[in-house]
Amino acid sequence: MSLLWRNHLRVSLCADRLVLRANKGKTSAVPVQVKANEVEWRAALDALPGVLSSFKNYEVSIVLADHFVRYALLPWNAALKNEEQWLALARHRLGAVHGTAAAEWEIKLTETAPTGPRLACAVDRALVGELAAAATAAAVRLASVQPFLVAAFNRLRSNILGALSGGSCWLVIEEPGRLTLCYIQRGTWVAIRSRRTGHAWRAMLPEIIERESAFLALSERCTRVVVCAQGAFDPEQYEEWQTRAVSYSELALARSEA
Repeated sequence: MSLLWRNHLRVSLCADRLVLRANKGKTSAVPVQVKANEVEWRAALDALPGVLSSFKNYEVSIVLADHFVRYALLPWNAALKNEEQWLALARHRLGAVHGTAAAEWEIKLTETAPTGPRLACAVDRALVGELAAAATAAAVRLASVQPFLVAAFNRLRSNILGALSGGSCWLVIEEPGRLTLCYIQRGTWVAIRSRRTGHAWRAMLPEIIERESAFLALSERCTRVVVCAQGAFDPEQYEEWQTRAVSYSELALARSEA
């Protein structure tokens, strides 16, 4: 085990809590109270300096809840020759959907496959700047900041998603009051959808996926589902579906394979 890994802290930054894992130790959570009329990430960000103060000289990786991130899936375009051109397309696409607010976002691109769609991830520029400032003030090294969807995909594609051998699946991510659904068809990302949901979403999951499939006008019915759940999830409850369950916290706090 390297010194770097012995001094590594992973933080999952959520609207209502910070979840921590240092080295190979136990997971701990720091609850925060979201205040009315504040940006949704403010309470968690304000709690971060107090957490980092106990980890001086550590390397820190932060995973952001998808609640703080806006996504756009950009179809592969061979005419786009460099990162700047892809970013220009991402800014245009996000601006068309979200309006002038997109001007205040920092955008990063993730490759889903060498000639596959690019995933554009947009985060408030102020959040990114304050994360860097908090790390500097606490004398820790900020190694990475990733949205949960990106961290989960990178972790899953080498095992669960890779085992599909070119098949199709739905990736379903639960966060409080929200589901993010991604459809991957024969290894190619087709769509990302986000919807509000309640506590009964587990019972309604097949219906939710059927509705999303109809909205996307999918030509084939996909019954493979990988669920990243916040709490207990029983994949055996869906008789007609091939369902796998993984822990949201375990994925958020897992050591990167990169």
